[in-house]
Amino acid sequence: METVLFVTQLLVVLGCIVMGTRSSGVGLGLWGGTGVAILVFVFQLAPGNPPVDALLIVLVVVLASSMMQSAGGIDWMVSIAAKLIEKSPKQITLVAPLVAFLFSVGAGTSNILYPLLPVIQDLAYRNGIRPSRPLSLSVVATGVALACSPVSAAMAAMVTLTDTAPWNFELVDILKVTIPAAVVGIVLSSIVVNRLGKDIAEDPEIQAKIAAGDIPAPHANAQAVRAEVTVTKAGRNAATIFLLGVAAIVVFGLFKGLRPLDAEGDPVAMTPIIEIVMFVAGTLILLVSRPKVAEIPTMTVFKAGMVSAIALFGLAWLTDTFLGAHTELIAGGVGGLVTAVPWIFALGVFLVCVLTTSQSTATRTIVPIGLAAGIPLGLLSGMWAGAFAGIYLLPTNGSQIAAANFDTSGSTKLGTKLVDHSFFVPTLVLAATTIAAGAAFGALWGG
Repeated sequence: METVLFVTQLLVVLGCIVMGTRSSGVGLGLWGGTGVAILVFVFQLAPGNPPVDALLIVLVVVLASSMMQSAGGIDWMVSIAAKLIEKSPKQITLVAPLVAFLFSVGAGTSNILYPLLPVIQDLAYRNGIRPSRPLSLSVVATGVALACSPVSAAMAAMVTLTDTAPWNFELVDILKVTIPAAVVGIVLSSIVVNRLGKDIAEDPEIQAKIAAGDIPAPHANAQAVRAEVTVTKAGRNAATIFLLGVAAIVVFGLFKGLRPLDAEGDPVAMTPIIEIVMFVAGTLILLVSRPKVAEIPTMTVFKAGMVSAIALFGLAWLTDTFLGAHTELIAGGVGGLVTAVPWIFALGVFLVCVLTTSQSTATRTIVPIGLAAGIPLGLLSGMWAGAFAGIYLLPTNGSQIAAANFDTSGSTKLGTKLVDHSFFVPTLVLAATTIAAGAAFGALWGG
């Protein structure tokens, strides 16, 4: 009977996730909350704990990020990124993804990639490099970047799960595994991706466009298509303040002695530290760069962040309710399977990322299972990071659509069969290489 109830309740959870995926956006949160209602009122389960700490981190980070965006900080960061990419045009399949990764880590969002896409496309094509190569890997690299950012929604969800007893695995412990794993994954993936698709000279579709005069030939004396951004002193100051806030969070994570003490005489946990630092950063941006506060809710970062928070609230509450009622069964049954074959954990995170296109949702859904199974925290963090590439397995993400539209050569394709698009192979390769590297780094110095 217990097994029947477990399977039935699991089907409710999965069904709500699927329905939320079909609705997308805030629909994920709505269906998650509805799932909680079914488990509580129909199956008489005790309500789980809503992810309050994670939500508070998401809200304050989104607020500070939106202040920075309104002040022009993201435009300034984009201009710096474009200059870095332009310095090594022949190595753009490696350099562009690394720059996209770096700036997504700093900003805590992959939205920074959008203005860079036309720059990447133009530089690649004019230097005779198939644009789909750097474009596809740059898009996918921003996925794993959010497992390396101290201020991403996914990291907020992760820290609130691991930075507690009995694990006490803090932000810096996670970053020292995920960052090198992601960098190694991007470097190795660039080698593979640089061989995907036909070269421009051998691609009949591109050559036909050149012959018809629709696009110029590579090496033509065309000016680079600059991202249409306005760089201002206020934007530079806002971005500097925000990035200093990110650096401060890392420093507090590295040196516990710098943190104030709580009521029990122990260093304050990183969750409130992140919240406090981001509040201060947002206030300093307000005082120094003077963005229009009334415009903050209209910023793209704010809108995307609020949607993520709602989705995180509903689905995380749903999974916590289910997991809380079946902790022993999962730890002994499913947990035993995950312990014996840890790659199943990575597959779980990957699949939830595919279904929900939300790394924070995948974190709150699957990581508790990995923790209950007793997977070493270092290994868990490394596999968690690599699986984030899964949000790009299907060609439904905004940055994928934008990359295809910016590619005037037509080499970047969205496909027609879900698996024939330009991002499919880069997603699988980056996930595999980052997971493998993450497992190695996790074994070396993880918890």
